[in-house]
Amino acid sequence: MSASSADVVSGVTLDAARRAEDEATFAEAVGPLTPQLRAHCYRMLASTHDADDAVQETLLRAWRGLEGFSGTGSLRSWLYAIATRACLDALVSRTRRALPMDLGPASETVVLQEGPLTDVAWLQPFPTAGMAAGPLDPGATLEQQEAVELAFVAALQHLPPNQRAALVLFEVLGFSAAEIADTMRTSRASINSALQRARKIVADEVPAVSQLQTLRMLGDERLREVVDEFTSALQDGDAARLVALLSQDVSWSMPPLPGWYSGIASVTDFAVRVPLGSCGQWRSRPVSANGQPAVALYLRAAGDGPFTAWSINLLSVDGDGRIREITSFLGAEHFAAFGLPIEVPPDS
Repeated sequence: MSASSADVVSGVTLDAARRAEDEATFAEAVGPLTPQLRAHCYRMLASTHDADDAVQETLLRAWRGLEGFSGTGSLRSWLYAIATRACLDALVSRTRRALPMDLGPASETVVLQEGPLTDVAWLQPFPTAGMAAGPLDPGATLEQQEAVELAFVAALQHLPPNQRAALVLFEVLGFSAAEIADTMRTSRASINSALQRARKIVADEVPAVSQLQTLRMLGDERLREVVDEFTSALQDGDAARLVALLSQDVSWSMPPLPGWYSGIASVTDFAVRVPLGSCGQWRSRPVSANGQPAVALYLRAAGDGPFTAWSINLLSVDGDGRIREITSFLGAEHFAAFGLPIEVPPDS
């Protein structure tokens, strides 16, 4: 090998080594913030899949623009600004995500053989096991788990993207109006106006008492009892025990199916005829989704083979410990996000 060739090879090797060292340093710096960025992108996009894509886009933009980070500001603030703009860019070409109650009134009778709506962008569940309690920032007015509750994320979907971003950055992350204006490249007056409109819309959509507040009031032991009784009643096919857990104004929805049921009579009729009647046998795994108690259900329609992933079921409870809302996200595709297998053995 000639001297010039050796210089080229050693130069390329040195450049690669430096880049690998820089990438390792970058990954070490942003790693602890990645779960928080994922939750932020989920609040904006209401989809775990879209949130994962937005986080990857955020990290790519941050890496490419690393020279533009002066180091005088907060790395956290800089990354959230990039993530917010990545989400806003994504929302330009996407419709808001919905739940069945956004599409029409509750079904008065049980709808059988109903097919999924594939032309609707459905809201997806978000795994929250291990999510820390408390606010992300002293200036935030919402705690981390409150800010991913299903009711709150669904309410955000009723906001235009700019209002959604302003509200999340202010109420959840504790950014000032001036910081948000800089992130969104607009005026402080525009941000204050967006916050005022967003707060009114969200207040009309979410319960006065958050699910987190209700769960704290009930306590962990009572909550475990509700979840255990719910899963046992399903697995045993015991309608009376299941109905005894429900509030009078309970609702049950099953995206991507458009139909949903409201009120104890309609929900009971549905429960008896479908999950406790014609479906088959159930097995369950407890999970945490959107900061709420949830159950992963596996179904075996017939035979003695394994049980197959069916739905992630979020339970919202009232102050009396009764279930007031069941949201069953149908589809095995949700299970990977929770680290769950697609099948479980019969003896599980």
